[in-house]
Amino acid sequence: MRRLWFMLLALLLAGAAQAYEVRDDTGFVTTFDTPPARVVSVLPSLTETVCALGACARLVGVDRYSNWPPEVKKLPQLGGGLDPNVEAIAALRPDVVLTATSSRAGVRLRALGLKVVQLEPKSGADMRRVVTTLGRLLQVGGAEQLLRGIEAGVQAAAQALPPAARGQRVYFEVSPAPHAAGRASFIGELLDALGLVNIIGPEQGPFPRINPEAVVRAAPDFIMASRNSLAEMARRPGWGNLPALREGRVCAFDGDERDIMVRPGPRMAEAARLIARCVAGHLAPGAKAGGAGGGGKP
Repeated sequence: MRRLWFMLLALLLAGAAQAYEVRDDTGFVTTFDTPPARVVSVLPSLTETVCALGACARLVGVDRYSNWPPEVKKLPQLGGGLDPNVEAIAALRPDVVLTATSSRAGVRLRALGLKVVQLEPKSGADMRRVVTTLGRLLQVGGAEQLLRGIEAGVQAAAQALPPAARGQRVYFEVSPAPHAAGRASFIGELLDALGLVNIIGPEQGPFPRINPEAVVRAAPDFIMASRNSLAEMARRPGWGNLPALREGRVCAFDGDERDIMVRPGPRMAEAARLIARCVAGHLAPGAKAGGAGGGGKP
């Protein structure tokens, strides 16, 4: 009888030892007894990272914007990142819900008894921390390997650029309000890693809303944005005279390319390649103005 008691005690202690904690970007600590098998992600960059870590099969629902890798398109769509369908998420009985820190749904989801981990990368350091945190949350290896691969891909893109690219001044627009990518953002850090100069300084924050006149005064060498944004830029006061627009030194990203550019995660090396290919295409001998119809398609 005593032996049976000790065996039961050992099993209980072993089970307790398997429990682990995860601290999210809000400082909230969640305890897991076992790795989550049913995961809902309502932020595209988190969805992509879960899949890049080899745990795509655990996803049971995503937000309406998660579209990569292609298999996640088959999953139930549960609203947007800021306005997820809380009832639909709860109906899926997930072991954990991954959402942005800026989403207010976390409180409601926790009130329903769900475990919520809120993560929102805005800088390169944030991205590296989020990848590591998700690796721990999912109890999978490969986080460090994934990060090394991203870093190596960015370095390769930088090395592929011609010397004339270094120091080229760039304005990168993330939305037509206009909101720009500042030097403190992961996009700004990509530009810096490629040897390009962002005209939006770090003091303005990661993604500031800017005064359009500031861009006219700065007269960047390159303008980068989605095709839709670029189509209306010339109508802004003074922008029609910007040399970058007038001479066609633009990188116009289509919808799929824009997704790659604005999601801090496993495809950041691909984002660096898109930027590098566009810039290199304009600086190549004999390059024609306006020849870069798409980011990465010079």
